[in-house]
Amino acid sequence: MSKANETTQAWPICSRVLAGLLGGYVFTYALTAALAQLLPLDRVDALLIASLLSFSFYTLAILWAFAARSVWRAWAVVPAAAPLALIGFWPHLLERLA
Repeated sequence: MSKANETTQAWPICSRVLAGLLGGYVFTYALTAALAQLLPLDRVDALLIASLLSFSFYTLAILWAFAARSVWRAWAVVPAAAPLALIGFWPHLLERLA
């Protein structure tokens, strides 16, 4: 196997690792914030449950990065985090601006 062939095979794997670690973290952070806002519980209880569920979501995001058919689908979790981040952080942004 030539060095050029090894390098071309390494980039998709590195991209999936970064998608799982960084993209999964961004997605999990946004999802946790959205769940903490949307759960119909006391503020502390909602935050606790969302934080506990975040470990499962992060694991699933990492698994998704390697189960996706293409690298582009593995990175799809980052744009999917945008609406979740908007739901989770919008009330805090409004408080700061007011």
